[in-house]
Amino acid sequence: MRPLLLASLLLFQAASCLHAAAAPPRPHIVLVMADDMGWGETGYNGHPLLKTPHLDAMAAAGLRFDRFYAGAPNCSPTRATVMTGRNNDRAGVENHGFALRRQEKTLPRALRDAGYTTAHFGKWHLNGFRGPGAPILATDDHNPGEFGFDEWLSATNFFDRNPLLSRRGKFEAFTGDSSEIIVAEALKFLARHRTGSKPTFSVIWYGSPHSPFDADEPDRAAFASLANLSQHHYGELVALDRSVGTLRRGLRDLGLADNTLLWFCSDNGGLPEISPSTVGNLRGFKNTIYEGGLRVPGIIEWPAVITQPRITRYPAGTIDIFPTLADILGLPASVMLAPVDGSSLRPLFTADLATRTKPLAFHHQRRAAWIDNRYKLIQPTLAEEKFELYDLDADPAESHDLAAAQPEVFARLRTALLAWNASVAASVAGQDYPERRVSPTEPPSRDWTTAPEYQPHLAQLATRPEYQSALAPKAGKKKKP
Repeated sequence: MRPLLLASLLLFQAASCLHAAAAPPRPHIVLVMADDMGWGETGYNGHPLLKTPHLDAMAAAGLRFDRFYAGAPNCSPTRATVMTGRNNDRAGVENHGFALRRQEKTLPRALRDAGYTTAHFGKWHLNGFRGPGAPILATDDHNPGEFGFDEWLSATNFFDRNPLLSRRGKFEAFTGDSSEIIVAEALKFLARHRTGSKPTFSVIWYGSPHSPFDADEPDRAAFASLANLSQHHYGELVALDRSVGTLRRGLRDLGLADNTLLWFCSDNGGLPEISPSTVGNLRGFKNTIYEGGLRVPGIIEWPAVITQPRITRYPAGTIDIFPTLADILGLPASVMLAPVDGSSLRPLFTADLATRTKPLAFHHQRRAAWIDNRYKLIQPTLAEEKFELYDLDADPAESHDLAAAQPEVFARLRTALLAWNASVAASVAGQDYPERRVSPTEPPSRDWTTAPEYQPHLAQLATRPEYQSALAPKAGKKKKP
């Protein structure tokens, strides 16, 4: 028996070593998000003026989603869905400028615990501050580091040319286009860690093409016939697209491109004041729950795994990012806080799927929407039992309400949405947390220009042009008794 037992043990060890040797290395992961870039603002989606050769190339080389959805129709809420895999209202981020609750389980924490080195670059907007992007303070207990980022170079909100950012609490001024700056910084991070034993997780959240628009003159040249606002908006997208090219080329130069999962999207739909249209033929814009407010460009490139580039109409969104990455890395379900609203897109990497089993759901500013494959149910206000039903395959412009014409579909989606609304209400009240309540230490949404913690910095910040309109009247101004 002893020789047989020894032989069995040796065979088991040999098989284990062989499996370990054959296991592919964990990928580097780079998440890239534009700020206010609509579904129609790419060359591959047929924009009449804007050229996006680098995004077009990425789409042609990877998995392009023609029905990719931001988690909400504006910025902070969508970022919360990326961080948690849950609807934004569950996590306390009901609108822009609301803080992500520290009781939530987050993606960067999960990846850091799994052995990744993590970094955030650019717009944060999950620390409860409104107003133009300011450098995040080291004392901010909702800074990116508090949620799992080892390194961060970040601003509270949108930022433009020549930005002032915060590197783990230390103010740092830069010169040049903001998109190119944060990509350059991300590539430095990747270069420092590429030969280490740990894979990297990088989040690049642009400040473009959010207002106030400030594009370089060469980047505006193709839009000379447009109004000044639109010239600068589209010029910012030219620079953003160029920075995507810089990022992809940098990954190749570092020898990381093949096993890097690169994921691009936007945080909400396009803007109504820009012409030509930012949303193509879709209805609505940013801050609406129609397709124009929610549907955005979405691309995943991972050469080692997505070997057959293609276009999919499978409905997916930012809510799926955390579940997808957890699935790829084999992380336990416990890394996410239940209930999870997203689902893994990993099966899509190698084969198209006909239907989505878990509907995409949206809950924002007392409105709700429910996307179950081709059908979409909208509840314009939670206070009323009024709904709209659309067939997105036949009517992507959402021009024909089918609530009366398709009573069975309407009843099925209505029942599901109302049950989900009740689940979100329980989460809002804190029922998902071990304490069964929301921590009383969570901050309210507030303007950083009047927040006590920023008062010592106002005189310095007021000298910079991006803050003058917001701060000039306040800098050095004595408080009234």
